[in-house]
Amino acid sequence: MPEVSLDFPRAWVEFPDPENDEQVYRCDLTWLCSRWQCIWGSGCQGIRPGRADDGCCTLGAHFSDPDDEKRVKAAAKRLTPESWQFHAEGVRRGRLNVIEVDEDGDRQTRVHEGACIFLNRPGFAGGAGCALHGLALREGRHPLETKPDVCWQLPIRRTYDWVERPDDSKVLVISIGEYDRRGWGPGGHDLNWWCTGNTEAHTAFEPVFVSYRPELVELMGQAGYDALAEQCEAYLAARRPVAPHPADPAEPED
Repeated sequence: MPEVSLDFPRAWVEFPDPENDEQVYRCDLTWLCSRWQCIWGSGCQGIRPGRADDGCCTLGAHFSDPDDEKRVKAAAKRLTPESWQFHAEGVRRGRLNVIEVDEDGDRQTRVHEGACIFLNRPGFAGGAGCALHGLALREGRHPLETKPDVCWQLPIRRTYDWVERPDDSKVLVISIGEYDRRGWGPGGHDLNWWCTGNTEAHTAFEPVFVSYRPELVELMGQAGYDALAEQCEAYLAARRPVAPHPADPAEPED
């Protein structure tokens, strides 16, 4: 089946942030209860033609803020030539050389030989894949502690919107949803392939809100996640959930 349309019915839920009465979470149940999973190395076709092994790492990762960059640099200093294919390129005379500035002046990880400098290519003795991800696993950490924010968050998208209510009060609405092609900006429509709308990637045993629990806790806080999980479980408990993700396997007929 080809990639599903970007526009289809979705079920959303809103609930107050248990830890902040000036915030409301707006969450996409259709996405968070879907059976998506990352299939890098097992069918991922990559975002650029002819570079399937890159997955979504063809582009350098933009940093969300200085703290994000600082954390990644600290992790990179713990990498070795045995665990990072481009260690010699990324560390010159004892100094990191892993950051570049794009045409808009934003800082990101360097692109080297066609993809992120931290991406170990197939055939590397230390193992293919993100060197920062591998570092976290070896150290007994979660990869969100070593990778750029945008990398560990994908394909979850968090956005903020101040909403003025009829009584002139304001509330910050934090949306948690699917990072589809539009999340990449205008260029997202030109990606060779993107996983969230492809049936090939909707094969997980657990729904996204379960498999991405650590990431969602980091994005929402524990209390916010607990409230979300309660909503997701109620949604899935329905015999025929409203607006299931069209890329998910079809429910069996009665």
